[in-house]
Amino acid sequence: MIITDIFSMILRLAELAFAAIVAGINGQYLHDVHNTSSWNQGRFIYTEVVAALAIFLAIIWLFPFAGSFTHWPVDLIISLCWFAAFGLIVNSLDGGCGRAFDWRNVSFRNGDQCGKWKAVIAFAFLSAICWLVSTIIGIFWVREKETRAYRRRNWYRSRV
Repeated sequence: MIITDIFSMILRLAELAFAAIVAGINGQYLHDVHNTSSWNQGRFIYTEVVAALAIFLAIIWLFPFAGSFTHWPVDLIISLCWFAAFGLIVNSLDGGCGRAFDWRNVSFRNGDQCGKWKAVIAFAFLSAICWLVSTIIGIFWVREKETRAYRRRNWYRSRV
């Protein structure tokens, strides 16, 4: 039980860190292009909203308690949102900065915009994977808890 709580905290910390990195880099880009049409920046606004929602939920669910894995449906939804954000950002680059999974030039420097987009792509993908792992562990944790409760209920059943 304590191992699942520690693993849950590690996953939530990773989710929080990855979402904060994406929100920071993407937010800086949105600040720099604030005079352009919002319609043209829709995919980046969507990514910022997903990052903000992921930060909020990761902070709330960071604290260890037994029910931390019972939120697996929301974890699945956030994971799917991250995969969609990943796809939208990759589609917007359209090969302009190289292949999507070529993360050799991931960078946070001010002058390297391709490196920043590679960082957003990388951390969006890693965040989606972390939320998906939380979902899978949550499904197994809830199933095991229900199985133990069912066995315990049958064990103490009166035979009268």
